[in-house]
Amino acid sequence: MSIGHVLVGSGPVTVIALHGWFGSAQGWGELPLRIDGDRYTVAFLDYRGYGSRKDETGDYSLAEISADARELADELGWEHYALIGHSMGGSAMMRTFADAPERVTGLVGISPVPPTGVPFDDDSWALFDGAAVNDENRAAIIGFTTGNVHPDEWVQQLVRFSVDNSRRDAFGAYLPSWGKTDFHEEVPAVQVPLRVITGARDAALGPQTCEATWLQLFPGARMDVIDDAGHYPMYESPDVFMTHLDSALGEVPSDE
Repeated sequence: MSIGHVLVGSGPVTVIALHGWFGSAQGWGELPLRIDGDRYTVAFLDYRGYGSRKDETGDYSLAEISADARELADELGWEHYALIGHSMGGSAMMRTFADAPERVTGLVGISPVPPTGVPFDDDSWALFDGAAVNDENRAAIIGFTTGNVHPDEWVQQLVRFSVDNSRRDAFGAYLPSWGKTDFHEEVPAVQVPLRVITGARDAALGPQTCEATWLQLFPGARMDVIDDAGHYPMYESPDVFMTHLDSALGEVPSDE
């Protein structure tokens, strides 16, 4: 069975992009339009229960995402690849790296959940846990993680995208996998470029959180902060975001 994905570009640097909890293979803002297709080939993966794989069942775990990402690479004939991970995809990125570090040429986390999970308090967990069935919870999460600076219609567009591009039971089932799973001790020492791109307005996974997690866990990691963005910099500040992403991917060797 072919792994559902969107392929962009035809360049020698091969990249697998792992989307966030509210995303899909189509949920990357302007990134696919702006990527240098002569230098990069990017495969935007859909998780089971999302996008082109909305009807596929599974156990909805990071391990399953990792296995599907590696199977997709095999289908594409890629022995090596860089990984991009947004939000939940940041944790999935490190699970994929931990499972096959010899294949990974670079790591770019965008507002990334660390492999230590998220220290939810009871109220926060209730908000996130209820988002599978309550779209108001999704709107509250998006508003909170973007500094509550965007118009309601902007927030609602992301909510509608999330609802339309994921199955509610799958969406809910992924939450414990990234939110309450700590596997950082399984991640080997990172010997490839690791960049974290985060928005200053992100109250959940902004600079302070990334400094305390990613930069402490992985010596040598570098962090870029986008002042006028929150959790979705590819939507909120695409020009600055692409400058940082181009810089990070520029450190990745080709798979030739």
